[in-house]
Amino acid sequence: MSSAYSVRRIAATVLAAGAVVGAAALPAAAQDGHHQQRSRVEISRVQADSPGRDDRTNRSLNSEWVEITNTTRDAVNLRGWTLRDADGNRYRFDNVRLGGRATIRIHTGSGRDTRTDVFQNSRDYIWGNQSDTATLRDDRGRTVDTESWGRRHH
Repeated sequence: MSSAYSVRRIAATVLAAGAVVGAAALPAAAQDGHHQQRSRVEISRVQADSPGRDDRTNRSLNSEWVEITNTTRDAVNLRGWTLRDADGNRYRFDNVRLGGRATIRIHTGSGRDTRTDVFQNSRDYIWGNQSDTATLRDDRGRTVDTESWGRRHH
């Protein structure tokens, strides 16, 4: 009788240990699944209202920007990707390579494109100070990320 009791006790201990290990592994597996669904490239910051007076100088226009971040370790070529506002203003990326864990800033005004800054060459503000939506789409037109702020007007 005591040997049957010992077998049941050992079996119960093994089952309990398996349940603890399974419960601990479940959140990790769920997290991995969520991480895979997350976008590799995302809109990380937006400065829609350039500091100071909105006087349409190139300096003021370039103080309005959107940052795009590659959250992976692998570089991504943004050729053909687009960034749009709610009014349909569109910036199309040329041959821009965004390194792993790197960020690029898309300025509204004019300037010389670099590895970290590109320019839309607009002579007017694009992003609404009060409200707007930035939409990033890949070269196939699929929405990769959106960022909205403020309230839409009637």
